[in-house]
Amino acid sequence: MISWLSVLLQSWMLMVMVIILGLGGSFQYGFQISVINAPSDHIQRFINETWLKRYGTPMAESTVKLIWSIIVSIFSIGAVVGSISSGQLSVKYGRKNCLLLNNVVALGAATLAGLSKMAGSFEMIILGRFLYGCNVGIGLNVHLMYLVESSPRELRGFMSLSSCVFIGLGKCLGQIFGLKELLGGEEMWPYLLAFSGAPALLQLVGLFFFPDSPRYLFIEKGNEEGCVRALTQLWGKKDFKMELEDMAREWDKMKGQKAKTVLGVLRNRSVRWQMLTLIFPCAGVQLCGISAIYFYAFDIFSAAGIPDEQMHYMSIGIGLTELVSIILCSFLIECIGRKKLMGFGYALMAIVQGILVLMLFLKDHRHWIPYFNVFLLYMFICIYGSGPSGASMALPADMFTQAWRAPAYVVIGLGNSLGLFLVGMCFPFVVALMGQFSFLIFTMYCVLAAAFTLRFVPETKGKTVLEITEDFNKLNFKGKGSEVEGMQKKDVAITTKL
Repeated sequence: MISWLSVLLQSWMLMVMVIILGLGGSFQYGFQISVINAPSDHIQRFINETWLKRYGTPMAESTVKLIWSIIVSIFSIGAVVGSISSGQLSVKYGRKNCLLLNNVVALGAATLAGLSKMAGSFEMIILGRFLYGCNVGIGLNVHLMYLVESSPRELRGFMSLSSCVFIGLGKCLGQIFGLKELLGGEEMWPYLLAFSGAPALLQLVGLFFFPDSPRYLFIEKGNEEGCVRALTQLWGKKDFKMELEDMAREWDKMKGQKAKTVLGVLRNRSVRWQMLTLIFPCAGVQLCGISAIYFYAFDIFSAAGIPDEQMHYMSIGIGLTELVSIILCSFLIECIGRKKLMGFGYALMAIVQGILVLMLFLKDHRHWIPYFNVFLLYMFICIYGSGPSGASMALPADMFTQAWRAPAYVVIGLGNSLGLFLVGMCFPFVVALMGQFSFLIFTMYCVLAAAFTLRFVPETKGKTVLEITEDFNKLNFKGKGSEVEGMQKKDVAITTKL
C-alpha cells in the first residue's frame, strides 16, 4: 500500500487529470440518473401548462405520464447510442479528442434543457435528455479507457475506482441540488437540468493542458516519442524502461492488426472468458438489486416511522453511504484484489437481500423489525460500494489488450445502459406482482455472479495485461497451447464498428 501511495503522490499531474476526467465523465452519469427525480412534479406541470397554452385544453393525465416516462427513459436510449459510438470514435480520433467533442454534446444538451421553460417547449427537455444520454454513453467508456491507459500498473485499480467515486459524487450532488431549498423548486428546475453543462465546460477547457493516452500514442499510433512526452508530463521525470518494454511487447503481439469489431470481440475464442466475465458479473451489475433498493427505500423508511418531509434527506444519506464505501474500496482494491472484492461482495449482497425479504415479510410482527430493515438497507449499500461496484470498473481495464479494449468497453457500456433501462421499465411491474419477494430475483443473480467470479475469474492485481491474458487463455483454450498462437494469427484486421 505504501508503494502505490508514494507513486500516487509523485504523479500529481495525473491526479489533476483524474479530477478533470471524472467531472466530465462518470460524474455526469451519476448526476443524471439521480437528478431527474427531484423536479418530476414541476416538469409534469410544465408539460400540461405548455399543452394548455398551445391548444387551449389540458392534456390527459395519462398522456402527461407517458411524456414524463419518455423524458426519463430516453436518457438510457441515448446512452446506448453513445456506447455504440464510443469504440469507433475513440479509435479514430483518440481518447482526448473524442472527449473534447463529447463535451460539446453535453453543452448542447444543457442549453436545450435550461432554455426549455423560457421557450415553452417540453420537446427541448426530451432532446436534451437524449443528448445527455449520448454524452454519458461516450464519456463513461472513453473516460475509463483514457484513465487506465494513462496510469502506472500499481495505480491501475485505484484509477479505475476513481470513476466509481465520481459516479457516487454525481448521485449525491444530484440529490442535494434537487432539494427544493436549492435548485429543485418551481422556478429553479431548468437550472438544475442545465447544471451538467458546468462540468462539461470544465473538462472541455482542462483537457487542452493534457496529452492523449500514452498507450494509445505508442501502440495504436506508433508514436514512441509522443508517448514518452506524455508519460513525463503525467508521471514526472523517471525511468520508463519497464513501461515502454511492456507496451513494445503488446505492440509486437498486435502487429498487422487494428482494433477489433464489437461482433469480433463477442465471437473470438481467444477472449471468450474475458467477455463472459465482462458481461455477467461486470456489465450485469445493474441486476444485483441496487436500483431496487433505492426504489424500496422510501417504503422502508416510512415503516420505520421517518416523517415524509425527511425522506429526501435520508435518500441523500444513502448516496453519501455509497460514496464513502466506494472511496474505501479504492484503498482496499490493491490490497485485497478484484476477484475477492467482487466475489465475496456478491455473496454478502445475496445474504443481505435474502434476510431483507424475510424481514419485510415479518415487519408487522415485531416493533424492532422496521429499524432493522433500515440497517440492512445501509449495509447492502456499503457492500455494493466497497465490492462489486468498484471491482466491476477495475476488472475490464485489466482483462483486454489495446486491440480489444475499445470494443470491450462498447459492450460494457451497452450492458450497463440496457440493464438500467430494463430495471427502470420492468421493476415497478415486478413489484406490483411480487411485492418484497421481487428481491429474490436479484438475490439469485448475486448468488450466480459470486459463484462465477470465485470459480472462474483469475486475480488480476499487480499483473500486466499480457500476464492476465495468459491466465484467461488457460480457460479459453483449456490447456491447448498450440491453438492460442493459431487463433491470434487468424484475427482479422478491421476497424472498430458494429
